[in-house]
Amino acid sequence: MLGTSIGGTARHVRMLAAGCAARGVRAEVFGPAQTDRDVAFGAGPAGVGFTAVEIADRPWLPRDLAAIRRLRRLFRAWQPDVVHAHGLRAGALAAIAVAFTRPGPPLIVTAHNAPPAGGMTGATYRVLELIVARNADSVLCVSADLENRMRAAGARRVAHAIVPAVGAAPTPDVSAETRTAIRIEFGADPGQPVVLAAGRLAAQKGFGLLLEAAARWGDIRPEPLLVIAGQGPLAAELESRAAALGLTVRFVGHRSDVSALLAAADVFVLPSAWEGQSLILQEALRAGVPIVATRVGGNPEVAGQDAAILVPPGDARRLADAVRAVLGDPALATRLREAAADRAHALPGEDEAVTAALAEYRHVTR
Repeated sequence: MLGTSIGGTARHVRMLAAGCAARGVRAEVFGPAQTDRDVAFGAGPAGVGFTAVEIADRPWLPRDLAAIRRLRRLFRAWQPDVVHAHGLRAGALAAIAVAFTRPGPPLIVTAHNAPPAGGMTGATYRVLELIVARNADSVLCVSADLENRMRAAGARRVAHAIVPAVGAAPTPDVSAETRTAIRIEFGADPGQPVVLAAGRLAAQKGFGLLLEAAARWGDIRPEPLLVIAGQGPLAAELESRAAALGLTVRFVGHRSDVSALLAAADVFVLPSAWEGQSLILQEALRAGVPIVATRVGGNPEVAGQDAAILVPPGDARRLADAVRAVLGDPALATRLREAAADRAHALPGEDEAVTAALAEYRHVTR
């Protein structure tokens, strides 16, 4: 089960379901019809079934009650051996539906993101967190801080979730011609360093902080060119902010050639306010690019000890200084590249993720 998603969570669910099907375990995905249209769960040689359940990304009582009633009917009709919900919204609705289904199937919930801090939204997600913690048979978490939160909330079993970069393998060599073509596309001058960031243009990803940091390295010669790949609700606001700061930033929108972009970059920056097992961070490690990231969520676990410079979240000065250090010290950049490539080999892949999920299904059904 999952809610509205066009990103890593949806791809992760598709990977797990297809992996189950490939191993002879029947799997069906429940979620919003739009999510299926965006991600195409039935595509590929190991396509899986999809049943529409309209689980929205924000609470609205009439819609949530309708989703719970539909889930109860589906659970009674399908009689699943186990339900695996992804995200607190889907997890809480599944927990309520299971509680009113007799007999109810065992429930596993994967917590992919931390609840927003403060305000009505934060309070609502805290309630969802408590519902999940106190009703799920097992809660899988993508980072150690989420594991601590769920234990404190009273979860009876907490374990680590493996969320690999779906379809990722060691990044193939990108030719010098391709790198040159990308730099020309971005308008980078010969010898001008390219600083790359990529992700959804939303508050969690911290791109406003990155713009503040970029305003601090204007004295570097040649001045770095900042390239931001991605789309999202803050696109217009970030472009206006960049113009107000007098920055030359290339906002290049959604890209399907992220591996090539990483290969063309001199440093990759992940300025997030919070991350789980960041998929773009895993891709950057596989690309062997020097990385600067915030020390939040699962970033330290994914990057390990030596494969990235980690800075405190929300600190534009420290972020700018870290980028400056990489661009100004070729030896440091080389060490980071080598450490990233080494760390990439240690990252778990899709097969390990499916194996771990099946082991958890067996545990809760016992």
